[in-house]
Amino acid sequence: MDTRQLLLQAMLAYMIAVPGFAAADDSGSSRTEIFLADPTVYVEGGKYYMAGTRSYEPKGFTLLESSDLRNWKYAMPDSMILLKGKKTYGTEGFWAPQIFKDGDSYLLAYTANEQTAVAKAAKLTDLYKQRSIRPVDNSAKNIDPFIFKDDDGKYYFYHVRFVDGNILHVAEFNPTTFLLKGEPVACFRNTEKWEDTGAYPSAPIMEGPTVIKFDGTYYMFYSANHYLSPDYAVGYATASTPMGPWTKHPASPILHRNIVGERGSGHGDVFFDNEGNIRYVYHVHHDDTRANPRRTRIITLNVDKSKGHPYTITADPASIIVPEFVDDDEEDAGISEVGISASDIKPVAYYSLSGCRIEPSKVERGLYIVRYSDGNTHKIIR
Repeated sequence: MDTRQLLLQAMLAYMIAVPGFAAADDSGSSRTEIFLADPTVYVEGGKYYMAGTRSYEPKGFTLLESSDLRNWKYAMPDSMILLKGKKTYGTEGFWAPQIFKDGDSYLLAYTANEQTAVAKAAKLTDLYKQRSIRPVDNSAKNIDPFIFKDDDGKYYFYHVRFVDGNILHVAEFNPTTFLLKGEPVACFRNTEKWEDTGAYPSAPIMEGPTVIKFDGTYYMFYSANHYLSPDYAVGYATASTPMGPWTKHPASPILHRNIVGERGSGHGDVFFDNEGNIRYVYHVHHDDTRANPRRTRIITLNVDKSKGHPYTITADPASIIVPEFVDDDEEDAGISEVGISASDIKPVAYYSLSGCRIEPSKVERGLYIVRYSDGNTHKIIR
């Protein structure tokens, strides 16, 4: 047995032992958990589309597709819907995407270089681009965008600005220029004990906004604490106008490790499934000892309208879905992973499944064994 065969066997043996990897199922398909942080789910035509923060090359966002929320695949052969350098703003830190349909076009709001930006595509699965390569507002660092269109046709841009911490803000938004209209207004600051438990000391952090309108009242879902904190959690506030003022609901937090059973639960998106149920997609820590790579989860939200507004919203831990990536390609059947390592851990070597080393510049989309600078070895689909 030559050195390459020994290396390959050692790599495969290691990968089988690593949590988060899964062998082929009875159909020969490879299945594994999805590791997308700050996830979002967009629903169209009876299908679900997921994107999120990923921490490996190429920089940008990939799009997954599902018909049942449990089993996911790439939405198209080239799964990238936004790429660094392809008529898009940003060179690093591509975080927290949101897909928003505006008329016959689609917008992708995202973070890069700690600035929010918006790109556009004619089709959901097209490559999103900008006509003018620029952020939404460069007057201050801002992240975690969310576009909301009200019934009167006005658009609002919720986001987080770095003002003595990470503070939620909102401003009117121009969907043609992708710029703010008027000055951003702060929504609220940390005032509740659950919003800053001290488990991971940091400046005040309020982030990951999602806004929906329930029977004439606006509901904002947001995350608090540092994302590295085991107490990262989700709560909600209500208002009679999209600009506020906002009132925090006493039922918060609705997602917390004591509720869902996993640390670091937060920063996601609200969506309605095909049966009309309200769902929340979010991430959790990798395990009890480390945050990254973060795992993706989906949970059902129950709404009690019996006492009128503000409605009492709770999450049902019995409904938690662990979404899995399913690879039906026979060549790729085996162990695989989507969204694998922390952004500060770099790949140092790529190998084909036959054990041949490949120059990084020649790596294209496919299945590879990758060795990282921290000594870990993973099999990934790029």
